[in-house]
Amino acid sequence: MIDLASITATPKIFPTNSHLSTRDRWDHFLARVGYKRGEHRVEPGLYALGNPTPDSPVFVSANYTLSFDALRSSLEGQDGYILVLDTKGVNVWCAAGKGTFGTDEIVRRVMIARLGEVVQHRKLILPQLGAPGVAAHEVKKRTGFWVEYGPVRAADLPEYLKTHTANAEMRRVEFPLSDRLVLIPVDVVQTFLPTLLAAVVLFFLGEWVSSLAALVAVFAGIVLFPILLPWLPTHNFSTKGFLLGGLAALPFTASAFLGHPGWSWYRQVGQALEYLLAMPAATAFLALNFTGSSTFTSRSGVKREMFSYIPAMAWTFGIGILLAVVVVFIH
Repeated sequence: MIDLASITATPKIFPTNSHLSTRDRWDHFLARVGYKRGEHRVEPGLYALGNPTPDSPVFVSANYTLSFDALRSSLEGQDGYILVLDTKGVNVWCAAGKGTFGTDEIVRRVMIARLGEVVQHRKLILPQLGAPGVAAHEVKKRTGFWVEYGPVRAADLPEYLKTHTANAEMRRVEFPLSDRLVLIPVDVVQTFLPTLLAAVVLFFLGEWVSSLAALVAVFAGIVLFPILLPWLPTHNFSTKGFLLGGLAALPFTASAFLGHPGWSWYRQVGQALEYLLAMPAATAFLALNFTGSSTFTSRSGVKREMFSYIPAMAWTFGIGILLAVVVVFIH
């Protein structure tokens, strides 16, 4: 439903430009480390970039500051309009999956902004990654504006606008090392306190090796996994994580036998199983979080993976922790 009260007699247009200030860059830093994740947003609505005319292009973006700023900063010297959707502070790709960067919200914003009175043409340029949430024919039917999908990356827009034709390179979705590395800080911040608490508890229980194992399992899941992602076999993130966590557990498994020659065999086996079960499960769970950061996986694929592997993660991790407790009290 369109809120008729939000439609003003005169279209409300916010000014903007292509320059990123120190404040903008600080906001980007805070977003990258996960500080107040839901608050990095701009007000939805219509923005004038430069000095647009009724013939200037209209770009559509999410109201996540990193998405909006990536778009406007790539359009230096370009006059145009940016129609910002209310995606609840979520980026274009994820918002398209959630439905907030979608047909209904585009229709709503076009109507509220009275876009038909602002521009003479009837074309909206959307980011390609927003396509999963948009039914272009419905937008055309309900607003009179037809949808044109621009390139994957905003940085390619200046070249794209010369012909309004995207070459194969502009259409290719990639997840290079640089994109994977910027995801690490937010996971480090989110997992720091729980990981530290677990490590401290294990340490004071007298198991400093188990404490170290907890740190290594998390490190594998939030740092090594995104770095090694393209080279890890299998097709889904969960089994990639299980494999990586298993490799990380091998030295600790060996230490259960080699580091404690005086232990009984069942205590050695118990601790070895502790590492072989708990570490891969923890790493796999953290690896699964990256499905929301990459276009490598579809919405349906992520759901199937979660239903298939999260129970296995929970069982193996739970048994591993139980064995850790048992081993501590075996004399």
